[in-house]
Amino acid sequence: MTLIPNILIDGVAYGMVLFIISVGLSVTLGLMRFVNLAHGAFAMTGGYLAAWLIREQGLPFGLGVVLAIVGTGALGALLEVAVLRRLYRKSELQQVLFTIGLTFLFVATANLMAGPEVQLIPLPSWLQTPVDLGFRTLPAQRLLVIGCGLLVVVLAFLVLGRSRFGIWLRATVDNTGAASALGIPVQAVYIMTFAAGAALAGLGGILGAELMPLEPYYPVKYLVLVLVVVAVGGMGSIAGSLAAALTLGIIETASKYLASDWGSLFFFLAMALLLAWRPHGLLVSRRSA
Repeated sequence: MTLIPNILIDGVAYGMVLFIISVGLSVTLGLMRFVNLAHGAFAMTGGYLAAWLIREQGLPFGLGVVLAIVGTGALGALLEVAVLRRLYRKSELQQVLFTIGLTFLFVATANLMAGPEVQLIPLPSWLQTPVDLGFRTLPAQRLLVIGCGLLVVVLAFLVLGRSRFGIWLRATVDNTGAASALGIPVQAVYIMTFAAGAALAGLGGILGAELMPLEPYYPVKYLVLVLVVVAVGGMGSIAGSLAAALTLGIIETASKYLASDWGSLFFFLAMALLLAWRPHGLLVSRRSA
């Protein structure tokens, strides 16, 4: 009788990791119209930085995580200023080819600097402490993942839907010239959007290190999963990305519990069925697509 609750809690934790990583890509694809297939590299960067700061430099877990997230966001901002903004007006094929090349640059750099080994992020004792839920015990780290996912959901809705920055971003995307004429700092909006997306991906890489091991080919290995979440949820839809991540996370977890020999077959079968049913996204109407 505990099988279903176990699947649900593990599936929700896995889905939250997918959501945190993919939400930034959903914004850049859906709102900024930029195909950034190097997004998974930011998740790897956040995880690698956290592992290096905490394990090698001896920083406390909380401080190491914060610095890793900030560092990943700063890297995203730097790449936007130095390179990516020059691709905004290019074709989607050019964007895809360049960002795929950038992904392999990250892969080679990670392999050169840290080797092919899986990078482990040491957890403090309070995150390793078992929490008794009645039907099972699990590390507090799993509950932290779920809590952080919920916090990201709330912040994303507030920032994009209720804040001045959200208004600026939508105005900039709809008509860059008019937005600039109205005094909106267009370049700053793009920089902050990329930095925030990279930082969120870094947070997802850190929180999901247990479920999605950190190794040099991380951005290639998990790119498909992130793209599936964005496609099924609908580009630019925060609620859709959350629904897709949780649905697919629970299906993937259930398949591992019940039919582990089948691998990720049910994950991609669910993707195909959901896209056939709602091709524009789970919570995106045909009229608004």
